[in-house]
Amino acid sequence: MTTTHLLYLHGFRSSPQSAKARQMAAHVAAQHPGVHWWCPQLPPSPRAAAQLLLAGTAAWPQATTAVIGSSLGGFYASWFAQQRRCPSVLLNPAVFPARDLEKYIGAQTAWHDPALQFFFKPEYIAELQALDTNALPAAAPELAFIAKGDEVLDWREMLARYPQAQVVLLEGGDHALSDFAQHIPRISRFLALG
Repeated sequence: MTTTHLLYLHGFRSSPQSAKARQMAAHVAAQHPGVHWWCPQLPPSPRAAAQLLLAGTAAWPQATTAVIGSSLGGFYASWFAQQRRCPSVLLNPAVFPARDLEKYIGAQTAWHDPALQFFFKPEYIAELQALDTNALPAAAPELAFIAKGDEVLDWREMLARYPQAQVVLLEGGDHALSDFAQHIPRISRFLALG
């Protein structure tokens, strides 16, 4: 099935200005201009993020929608894929964000603009737990890029979380997937971008 509508979800403290989001957006614009691209700035509240995604894609054709998510965005992408029964691409996806983000409760700054500040509230942990799809089988095909050199997340947890996915297990690498550009052709083929 051809993908006509593509959602990209950035990670914690990240934005649509992340290197991967910009590289993917540029690729879609240049090589697949017919594909509808959306990379929203996600609010700090997981519940608000989920509501934004459902509302923003409500009119999208379910059969030709796909999602890409990086880190916390990968966690959201797995949730979104369950809601829309659509293919997903996961880039070093967060597996247990409710556990891992507890230490970030409080004031935070955005990676790409330290002037942008937000507050990560204690209640967001429960909101993350409510979106957890770890116990569910994949709703649609999944492609996961997992770097053994990820300095933020444990690659073994990622690998165990996605047993049904096509996995690209990278020796070395980093959390940001600094070599992301070389993986874009594989992503394009997997999603059959229109």
